[in-house]
Amino acid sequence: MGEPSAPPTSQYFNLTYPLPFVAHVEINRPEKLNAFIEPMWLALPPLFSHLSTSPSVRAIILSGAGSKAFTAGLDIAAASTSGLLVQSAPLTAPRNQSSPASVANVTDVYSQPTGTPYTTQKPPPPPPIIPPDPARLARSLISQITTFQSCVSSLEKCAKPIIAVLHGYCYGLGIDLSLCADVRICDKATRFSVKEVDIGVAADVGTLSRLGKSVGNASWVKDVCLTAREFDASEALAMGFVSQVSDKEGKKGCMDEALR
Repeated sequence: MGEPSAPPTSQYFNLTYPLPFVAHVEINRPEKLNAFIEPMWLALPPLFSHLSTSPSVRAIILSGAGSKAFTAGLDIAAASTSGLLVQSAPLTAPRNQSSPASVANVTDVYSQPTGTPYTTQKPPPPPPIIPPDPARLARSLISQITTFQSCVSSLEKCAKPIIAVLHGYCYGLGIDLSLCADVRICDKATRFSVKEVDIGVAADVGTLSRLGKSVGNASWVKDVCLTAREFDASEALAMGFVSQVSDKEGKKGCMDEALR
């Protein structure tokens, strides 16, 4: 039986087939530690929807390109300029703006010839800066957040089992994504962190709703979510966040375990 359709392509994800019926999805932004920008999470639903229904795929491995990170999470610089973290732009047009005509009139008054009597006219005051309306801001943000959550949840909805191969840094969104996988394997040098609190946001893309169910320890979940502290592979294994720590250091050792 042939493929129902060609897999969607994205510069941010490499799709290969290391074994028959096994798809390998590799997050491909190693120069930025595989940190996510909006086009990346928007590419997740079509990709995993295709793999979910493809008759040539029975299992999926998810990893990060390069030797340094599975993913460092959200690209904060990009999100602060044109993404989820932009919250300061006014949502209502400033009132009392000066028209070109009024500016011209003021210029005419001040440019009269010397000695000509005229009444001094002050330039108009600058328009007031109106802060964003909290209700409109919240309405705008909730739309973006629910889209973001839906994109990440596309992994959880995939009908094929997903093995997350974690190495290097697994921060923020890396925790969200790996919690949507069925099996998590890491190498002994992997460093984890629920980083959201460090930038003043909640880990509401999936970690807060899934981590407790995964490890079954509410105290530990609150500890790592409220402090954003790092935890290592041995702690992740002890708490049940990962099922296996590879004896071999680096991504290759984890990939060998995933492909066994």
